[in-house]
Amino acid sequence: MKVLSFGEIIWDVYPDKKCIGGAPFNFSAHVAKQGVQSFLLSCVGKDDLGKQAKQYLAKFGVKSDFVFDCDKQTGICNVELDEKGVPTYTIVDNVAYDYIPFEQNVTKEKFDLFCFGSLALRGENNKAVLQKLLKHSNFAKIYCDVNLRAPFFNKDIIDFCFKNSHVAKVSDNEFEFVSQQVLGESCANVQQFAKSLSQAYKNLEIVLLTCGDKGAYAYLPKKDEMFFEPAKKVRVVSTVGAGDCFGAVFVTEYIQGIDLQKCLQKASEKSAYVVSKQDAVPD
Repeated sequence: MKVLSFGEIIWDVYPDKKCIGGAPFNFSAHVAKQGVQSFLLSCVGKDDLGKQAKQYLAKFGVKSDFVFDCDKQTGICNVELDEKGVPTYTIVDNVAYDYIPFEQNVTKEKFDLFCFGSLALRGENNKAVLQKLLKHSNFAKIYCDVNLRAPFFNKDIIDFCFKNSHVAKVSDNEFEFVSQQVLGESCANVQQFAKSLSQAYKNLEIVLLTCGDKGAYAYLPKKDEMFFEPAKKVRVVSTVGAGDCFGAVFVTEYIQGIDLQKCLQKASEKSAYVVSKQDAVPD
C-alpha cells in the first residue's frame, strides 16, 4: 500500500525549542508508523532547517523522493500552548512549501491514498499544482483534513477541499465556519452537520468529525450510519499532531477495508497517546 501526502513542512517554534511539524508531514510520519509506504510531496529551503527536515523524514521512515529544495526559507510556525495544551499558531507566509513544484513522476505512480489540507492552498502556485495532480494522477482514494489555520483559508479553498475528496475530516472548532460559510446553515449537532456536508458534497464516502475529549464520529452517507468512539482519558500534554495521527490511522485502516468502528477505535487510541506526549510524532 502506498500513500502520498501533499503540503507543508513547518518547524513549530516554541518559546524554548523547535519541533518539526506541518499537518502533511505529521500525517506522513504517522502513516509510516502504521507500516505503510509513505511519501511526501513538499518543498523546503536550502537552509539548515530544510536539511534537518529531510533527516527527520528519514528518521520517521517517510520517503522524500518528492521533497524539493527552493530559494525560499523553510516553513516556520510560532506556537504557544494554553494551560490545557491547546495550541495557538502564528504561521509565516511566503516560504518554501508555498512553491511546491508539479512533479511528473508522481503521475506515473499508483497511490492507494492521497492526502491534502487547506493551508498549502493559500498561494496560487500550489492551487494550480494540486489541480493538475488531481487531474493527471492515479489516486484510488483522496483524504482531506481541512485543518483551518487563520488567516489562510476562505470559503472557496474549503469548498475545493470537500469537492475533491472521498474522506474529509473536520474538527469541532471548525464546525461553525464550515456550517455557516460553506454550507450556509447553522447545524444543531454533529449528526446534522455530517448529513448536511455529505448532501452538499455527494463525492464524500466518509465524514470524520473529531471533538477532542468529547470523542470522534464517522458518518457513512450511503447507509446513513453514524459511528461514535469516546475519547480515551489521558493527561493532556499537547494536542499538536493528534488530529494528524487520528486521520492517518483511520484512513490507512479504512482503505484496507477495516470495519469503521474498529477504524475509529484504533485512531482514537493512537491519537490519545500523541496527546499525552509533547511531540507531534512521539516515539
